[in-house]
Amino acid sequence: MQSQFDVTNIVQQKPPAPPEANPGTADLLRQILEVQREQLAQMQATAAAHDTSGRWRALLARWREEFPGLPEACREALPILERAYGGILFALAEELRQNGSDALDNDFALQDFLDRYGLRLGQMGNIVNLVAPLAEVAQQQQQQNESS
Repeated sequence: MQSQFDVTNIVQQKPPAPPEANPGTADLLRQILEVQREQLAQMQATAAAHDTSGRWRALLARWREEFPGLPEACREALPILERAYGGILFALAEELRQNGSDALDNDFALQDFLDRYGLRLGQMGNIVNLVAPLAEVAQQQQQQNESS
């Protein structure tokens, strides 16, 4: 049994030198970074403008002494309002289900339907949409008090 081993010297080649950076590349990267910072600032401002609970917290902070129990009262009233709103929606849906697809097929039926449900539903929806953010702020304040 014979074996043959061939041994060769491996000469490592030096990696090629990186090309010299173009002075315009660094300037371009700085401009991109500046634009990204501006976009971030704009997105933060947009998010702050759409933070409705922040606006309600500010309102409550301004009127805390005059209306100290407002957030808690809204938190307690919200389920009652939601139930009433749900009741109106249920009655509306139930009537449409019972009367079938031709329930609103003429002007008289449509006007009668809107007279019975439209105004009440719209007003209850507005009230719920006004009370809910205040109740949410009260819930957040309660959670903060419990965690601290």
